[in-house]
Amino acid sequence: MGNDVPRDVDGRLPRISASYPPVHTTVRRDSPVREDTIPVRAPGRHPVRVLLVEGMNLLRGALAAALSAEGDLQVTGAVGTVDEAVPAARALRPDVTVVNIDLLAGDGTSVRRLVEAAPDCGTLVLASSSDARAMCVAFDPKVRGFVGKDAAPVRLADSIRRVADGERVVDPALVTVARRARPNPFTPRQRDILRVMAQGLPSAEIAAQLRLTKGTVDNYISTIIRKTGTRNRLEAVRHAEESGWLPVPSR
Repeated sequence: MGNDVPRDVDGRLPRISASYPPVHTTVRRDSPVREDTIPVRAPGRHPVRVLLVEGMNLLRGALAAALSAEGDLQVTGAVGTVDEAVPAARALRPDVTVVNIDLLAGDGTSVRRLVEAAPDCGTLVLASSSDARAMCVAFDPKVRGFVGKDAAPVRLADSIRRVADGERVVDPALVTVARRARPNPFTPRQRDILRVMAQGLPSAEIAAQLRLTKGTVDNYISTIIRKTGTRNRLEAVRHAEESGWLPVPSR
């Protein structure tokens, strides 16, 4: 008969092979992320090049290993300070720079240096939900992503992909912290004084480094102590670091 379906020698219907288009899974930002629902980059696209900036050697190595295990992510560099990251970003041209917020200056200069070194690179900041420094950079348009330090590696990898694709990723918990934080109250010159104060130097040495008179330095220090509402230099420096107005020294 004309509509008979051909069968094999055992009388069974033959198997039919078919190609189906790939199924793209969308991850809801407010839902838990599972490994089998993380979207990967389309075939043919180059891996996302990642530069890690983390001050602790052990953590830096662990992050590099976890991200390198992702087939579409490539850790092209891992450094411990922003000073090291700037030339690395310029040379390696990463797609995304992942940086610990503890290494960033509260006035935004560190972010600006990273962006100027690699203008096409997205900056993704790792921060704690109890860290007031979030205010200093969370809403900086140069920062494309903000992820909690306690995020699972799969969440961090997903955020890196999204930043590389031009999205802006901000952890809702960090937004809440940022809204409670105070903006940096110091002028550029006062921040210069603070940075040298953090080294524990006396006024005469601070004056020599910054080419100011000792009396001028003492006046600046008095203003800094008043603005921080503290009693002495040590407390003022500590308060400025905890508030994100000074970078925390690398460990």
